[in-house]
Parts: sequence; structure tokens; C-alpha cells
Amino acid sequence: MPGFLLHLNAMVNCAHGGVATPMTTIPNVMVMGQPISVMPVPYGIIGCTLPPPIAANGPCVTATWITASTRVSSYGNPVLLQDSQSICAPSGTPLLITATQTCVFGM
Repeated sequence: MPGFLLHLNAMVNCAHGGVATPMTTIPNVMVMGQPISVMPVPYGIIGCTLPPPIAANGPCVTATWITASTRVSSYGNPVLLQDSQSICAPSGTPLLITATQTCVFGM
């Protein structure tokens, strides 16, 4: 199913409200004036409210993408889409993509 491409300033959060951003982007490929994100580049997370052990297994620190585009790539890496799936470490919860650009989509 097609989804909009993720870019640097897309609104991506962990399940506990932390803000997630890509650790690197592809600066030569832009959508809406922002560089795109690709897999396997992890996302860094700041501001996660999940308590540390013993109360829980947080806070979320990084997220790894487990799905991405199957037809669109940049520099040999699949681009991330609005419906891409991820897993946060150490909590094991997914990232939530709440807003992205709405001009360019891929599959």
C-alpha cells in the first residue's frame, strides 16, 4: 500500500511521547524542502516518559525500522514511508508517525 515518504521534520514519537528523529538523512534527496529518511538508519529518541527499571524497562533511546518501501530506494537503501514499522529499544514498543509531508508517496 502506498504511503508518504518520511523526511527529517516528520512528526515521529515513541509510544510514551518521546520525540524521534533520524540519526542521518539523505541530504541529496528532498521532499518539501526536507531530506528523506531511509532504512537501516536508526532514529534517536529524546523525552521518553517510560520509567527505568524496576518500575518499567524504559526510557526509549533508539528505534530500528523493520519495514520500509519495497519499490523506492535512495542510494541503495529503501526509503521510509508513513506506514513503515519500527521497534524501540529497550521498551519494544513501536514508533508512531503522526504527521509527514503529503506530496510524495511510494510503495
